[in-house]
Parts: sequence; structure tokens; C-alpha cells
Amino acid sequence: MNSTLFRNAAALAALALIPATTAALAEAEGSNYAALDEFMDVFQKVRSDYVEKVDDQKLIRGAISGMLASLDPHSSFLDASDFQTLKTQTEGSYGGLGLSVTMEDGTVKVIAPTADTPAARAGIKAGDYITHIDGELVYGSTLDEAVEKMRGAPGTKIDITIVRPGRDKPIELTLTREIIDIKPVKWEVKDGIGVIQIVSFSADTGADVRSAIRSIDKAIGHKPAGYILDLRSNPGGLLDEAVAVSDTFLENGEIVSQRGRQRGDIERYYAKPGDDTNGAPIIVLVDAGSASASEIVAGALQDQHRALIMGERSFGKGSVQTLLPLSPTTALRLTTARYYTPSGRSVQEGGIKPDVRVPQLSDPDYKTRPRFRESDLRRHLINEIKTDDPVFEEDAKDDPRFAMSAEELKKEGIEDFQLHYALETIARLKAQPARAVAGGATDALKKVAKR
Repeated sequence: MNSTLFRNAAALAALALIPATTAALAEAEGSNYAALDEFMDVFQKVRSDYVEKVDDQKLIRGAISGMLASLDPHSSFLDASDFQTLKTQTEGSYGGLGLSVTMEDGTVKVIAPTADTPAARAGIKAGDYITHIDGELVYGSTLDEAVEKMRGAPGTKIDITIVRPGRDKPIELTLTREIIDIKPVKWEVKDGIGVIQIVSFSADTGADVRSAIRSIDKAIGHKPAGYILDLRSNPGGLLDEAVAVSDTFLENGEIVSQRGRQRGDIERYYAKPGDDTNGAPIIVLVDAGSASASEIVAGALQDQHRALIMGERSFGKGSVQTLLPLSPTTALRLTTARYYTPSGRSVQEGGIKPDVRVPQLSDPDYKTRPRFRESDLRRHLINEIKTDDPVFEEDAKDDPRFAMSAEELKKEGIEDFQLHYALETIARLKAQPARAVAGGATDALKKVAKR
């Protein structure tokens, strides 16, 4: 490698970041040149003195990855493999186990399993630690290396060891790899109520939600008593699709704003006229695995008083990542903005606080399993808007209404308590006289939900 050429190129790039004033320019220029010199000294020492011969490209890629990792948990460099994986994920089809994971203290930690995938069917839960893959310890590996080990040909088996806080012994699982062809939207009718589950915000999710509403109406023969929008364990996805989904249920008003580095760098997104549900009651289910685009939808419908938010506090990812292509096969995923709900709230760290907190009592590990959120990630962005709202605190006190055990619920045939409670709430609203909901379906839902 021509180190002089590298120094000149790096120096030119650094100049673009230097403040405009003459004094600051001189000071910053000297500081940046010194830092670049230090980097090149380390680079040359590693090349000449490391115990084994190293590849220059590997060192440079490592330096780039380290630079981005020092910013926040969501900025990263995407090589050809990562870039292709991201593209296929946003297009809705990819190979794997159906897990959204991150790295914490050298260990792979589960953010959320995707519904109806090998990981979800095996019972892997948010907050689980993956310690071994096919008997091999993954501690100390990079996240990319661990993910690569979990990939493989469809139909092949993989052994995974899970450590779950609250459990005395590790959990040994054998999963079969599949092609994960994610259908972002699923729907069903329960007791005359439309249930729409969004598992990811990939291409055409907004259109699929509108199609689900039409299918529900057709299946019943008329408008349902209400809709439940299930965003639990949805890690997010495309911002445009979050806006499209929100717009489906809103008649007008702001959906979300994103604000960049500069004071005037603000972009706002608004709903177009037309509510596909004609103002029907809506409950949105969220949990600690509901992140990013899911929180945009929940925040918009909550601030616009269009839906009752039910479940647990969401993940708390209030930042926007922009994909910046560097070549036909590589890209930079960079955090470029924060997003805010219509009322000006940032969900960063704190997440969306439900209007009615409903624990998932049907999960036998519910009480002992710790929640994993954005605020647990190292170098996460700090919320710029300080608040005394207890949303930043852990969900604590038990509600006496929710005293049943998972075993008792199972005997009654209740496999999903949060969904069951949401269905009951809409059913109670349906039984109310018309004058009781004249002031607004969401306020009426809130009243019957807390009985």
C-alpha cells in the first residue's frame, strides 16, 4: 500500500470536517494530521511486527468497523455479504433461523425472534443469550461470525445452547434451518374482531395492511367490532412503510418527524385524508421487542388518540439509519437522525409507554426473564429531551387484576393473555350503549380496559 497516497487522501477527507473559522481551521487541521499520523504509525507497526502476516484490506476494514462501532449500536459497515443480507431482509425473504440479534459483552443476545420461524417455534425469547453453536463457544466472536454460523442450507440442523436469565441450567435446542420467507402481515378474525399482526416493516407492508383490512371486512360481511394491531416482537424496518401503516388508520395530522444534525434539518410526514377502518376502535399491542418502525406507528396512533396502546413498554429505538452505498456491493449504515412522535416525544431510551400495561401472563418465564431494551446497549444515544415521566423506569408493581399463573391460563385455554385481554376489552366496548362511545372510541376503550 502507498502510505503517502493514503495520508493525502485521508487528510483531504479530514479537511471537509474542519470548522470554517481560520483559527479553528488551523487548530483542527493540526489535530487531524496528528491523529492520522498516529493511525498510520499503528498500521505500519501491525503490518511489520505482528506475529503473522496480515492483509491490508482486513486491517482497513477493521479500522472502519471500529470507527463506526464507537458511535452507536446501529451504525456499521456492510461488506458484500452484509449488504446482500440487508437487501433481502428488507425485500422480505432471507435464509436463517428468524432471529434479530445483537452483541453484548462478547456474547450474542437475542433482540426478538420473528413469528412463525424456527427460532420462534423453538421457544427462543428476547433477552436470551446464545453461548454455543453446534457445540462451539461463540463468546468473543464477532456478530457477523456468529450470524454466519447460524446460516446454512435449508433442511440442515443446528444445535444451539441458550442461557436464559432466571433459569438455573442452559437450554439445549436443535433447530432446522429454513428459507425465511417473511409475510410481513398476517390477519385473522376472532370473535368478530379483526386481528392484524405485523412481523416486520419490509417492502409493501402498508399495502398489505390495507389488504388485510379489506379481507377482514369481507370475511365478516361487514366492519368488525374493532381491530387489534399486533406489533409485539417486531424489530422494525423501513421508515416509509411505518408511515404508510400509520396513514392507514389516520384521517390527517402528523405521523412522525425526523431531525438531523443541523437545526433546520427536519423532515415531517403527514397522513393523507381517509381512514381505512372508518374510525373503528383500535388496540395496538407492544412489548419490549417492539422497536423502531413499530414505535413510530404506536407513537403516532397514541399521540393522535386514534388507538389504545396495550402491553409492555417498547424497546426504545428512536434513531434513523440511512443506507449510504459506497460501491455496488458495499455500503455504510449510518445513524443520521432522530425521530419524534407528533407531540414532539423522542422514544429513544424510554420507548412507548402503553396506556394500559398488560403483562404476558401466559409466558411461564414472564416474571423471571429480564427485559432487554435500547437503554441496555452500550453507546446508545442519550435522549435529548429530559422528562420526569416514569417511562424510563422498569415496569414494576404487579396489578392485582393480573394474578393468574401461566398454568391456570393454560387450563382455561388461554395461550396468549395479552391478545386475550385486548379481545375482551373491545368486546366490553361493544356491549356499551352508543352514547358511551360518542366521545371517542379510544377514550371509551381506555375506560373499559381498566375495569
